Amino acid sequence: MTAITSLPFPPAPSSSLRLQLDPHALAANWQVLHAMSGSAAAGAAVKADAYGLGAARVSQVLWAAGCRDFFVAHWGEVADILPHVPADRIAVLHGPRNQEEAAYARATGVRPVLNSLEQARRWLDSGGGPCHLMVDTGMSRLGLAMDDIGDEALSRLEIDICLSHLASADEDVPQNEVQRGRFAVVRTAVAAQRYSLANSAGIALGSGYHADVTRPGISLYGGVVRPEFSGKISQVARPEAAIVQVRMLQRGDKVGYNALFSADRPMRVGVLTLGYADGYLRCWTGRGKFEWNGKELQVLGRISMDLTIVDISSVPDCGEGDWLTASYDLSDAAQASGLSQYELLTGLGRRFSRQFEH
Repeated sequence: MTAITSLPFPPAPSSSLRLQLDPHALAANWQVLHAMSGSAAAGAAVKADAYGLGAARVSQVLWAAGCRDFFVAHWGEVADILPHVPADRIAVLHGPRNQEEAAYARATGVRPVLNSLEQARRWLDSGGGPCHLMVDTGMSRLGLAMDDIGDEALSRLEIDICLSHLASADEDVPQNEVQRGRFAVVRTAVAAQRYSLANSAGIALGSGYHADVTRPGISLYGGVVRPEFSGKISQVARPEAAIVQVRMLQRGDKVGYNALFSADRPMRVGVLTLGYADGYLRCWTGRGKFEWNGKELQVLGRISMDLTIVDISSVPDCGEGDWLTASYDLSDAAQASGLSQYELLTGLGRRFSRQFEH
């Protein structure tokens, strides 16, 4: 077999997709959530690459804004933010599933979130040290069972934050109060330096849910998950796509897969380098809208894997190479698409360049 020669290839051209990110809106959102947390300090969930926005830069912005507690899910997410946040301020929510992960936590100083007696004992066997502890108060997901909070192993842990997670804080349902009551029991039974219960929506439930540290996620990034946030949370991310081709349609011309749209008049359309492979899913077929210089433009036909077609008849100066901005206010976009605000962000793919505005 002939060896592949290593050549000094030039850098790849810039992407025709970009995610414009507003660091001022991000910092302002954290400040709003911190203020709404009352006497508690607002941390930040930066898991899933900060909900798709780029954990490294997001962490820098939030640290500068005053945030001091950062939460990721996987151990592999630590490396992105470790250069920007002190290790003992990073928590890994999934905990140590083996000795390799426990050793990594000890070597870096990152805090594991212990979710079971098995993880607690694994942490102690590895040498112990400061950690966090999750207790399940009614979500039946991660966390120590309520029946286990009296186990002797917990008395040997150096627990910084004892936390739980609200299942339905975005709704006004009895489960919220049930979980709050169970967490009050946890606070009397588990000795810790600090306690944490509220996610983004939980912050709006009031001081009884705030404890010492709140853990906002989606609302940092522009999500409005309860009415209390309306008018207070700013949009952070705006997806943009470049027009790769302009086409002239005549009456009766079909557009896209399965001919879901037929032109009823002569039309000028732009083909965007954006599709469901990038997280702009088929639910936007016939519903999606874009903007150019303040003009709203309608998506035509079915969303393809890599391409979307938009009516640009009303903007004759718009052409090949111009950038269109998707209408992507998270609350409005969720209603229009049927996707959750979380999916709208975390689904945006790697072909987007992430660009923080100055």
